[in-house]
Amino acid sequence: MTRDHGLPFLDAAMLMGERAAAGGYKVGARISAGLGASHLMPTRDGGWFALTLIREVDRELLPALFGDATIDTGDWNAIAAAVLQHDCAHLVATGRLLGLPVAGMDETPASPPVEVLLAADHRRRMPGHRPLVVDLSAIWAGPLAGHLLWQAGMEVVKVESRSRPDLIRRDDPATFARINQGKASLLVDLADAGQKAALVALIRTADVVVESARPRALRQIGIDADSLVREVPGLVWLSITGHGATGEAQHWVGIGNDCGVAGGLSRAMAEAGGGIGYVGDAIADPLTGIVAAREGLAAWHSGFAQRIGLSMSAIAATALAEERAHDRAAIDADLRAWGRAAGQPFAAVPLRALQAPVSPIGADTARYLLQASPC
Repeated sequence: MTRDHGLPFLDAAMLMGERAAAGGYKVGARISAGLGASHLMPTRDGGWFALTLIREVDRELLPALFGDATIDTGDWNAIAAAVLQHDCAHLVATGRLLGLPVAGMDETPASPPVEVLLAADHRRRMPGHRPLVVDLSAIWAGPLAGHLLWQAGMEVVKVESRSRPDLIRRDDPATFARINQGKASLLVDLADAGQKAALVALIRTADVVVESARPRALRQIGIDADSLVREVPGLVWLSITGHGATGEAQHWVGIGNDCGVAGGLSRAMAEAGGGIGYVGDAIADPLTGIVAAREGLAAWHSGFAQRIGLSMSAIAATALAEERAHDRAAIDADLRAWGRAAGQPFAAVPLRALQAPVSPIGADTARYLLQASPC
């Protein structure tokens, strides 16, 4: 692995296979691999609707989604029956208004895959300076970007909310360890004004920030990305979103599996003769993590402050378009093979050995926040 401010060679298929190997995953067809938290279901008008449920609070929104207070929110069969009573576009629009991770199989991404949202002042660093990355993200895409930047030689600090730590720590500890090794660990009470101020002070010393929150959620906790990019020369801010960081799409929630559906991967598999289902395992996450790290590294080398928006669904669509342009027959064959592999184990991929310890949660909070605390 390279450690000289150049990214290592890791592709999305390797990263996806590594996660599947650690979890013993099988190809799930219309139910996502692993925990089966995402289902692709037919709708009344002949469409296909993807719904991801990884938090209990999301299940509590299902009566509003379906207009049925009696639905059994813990029963996927009941959920599928409710989906069949509605048109796909209605479910997608309603789900997004409610803040649910949803998608339709025939969507067109609402945003560009990568967009420079703001550019500001240049900062010159001393020779030998080791860049500092503050990783505010969770789950897979953002932490993977932070992991790749760590492999490129940067110092990475992972920040988790005391009230809402990273779910993947609990649900997939092997993947959590692999993409968070070597990072310092901070646990912050975002309801505490002093800790929040200390976190913002730390961000002001950073070279790169990685986050995967909706802009409104960041502002609610007192973090204004645009203001910080304007005020801190050279700060690179990577905003990873499901569907875009501007316009209406900035309010939509997206997770790897449903973003792959929104990016056209499931429709492409059906057109190739592989049937209807999910392609890969949350494949929009590793694709986005790689793109985010590449864009972040290039922006840091430029020396100019930038806020960069990354859309997971659009990145998945772009990857599909690029593969089709490169070799349409080959990608169609891969999609057919994937669709026919339902129920089979993922292809075996050797697990990379950990190169560094995984810090206990919150182990480095005092060290980083005390030295960054505003006077």
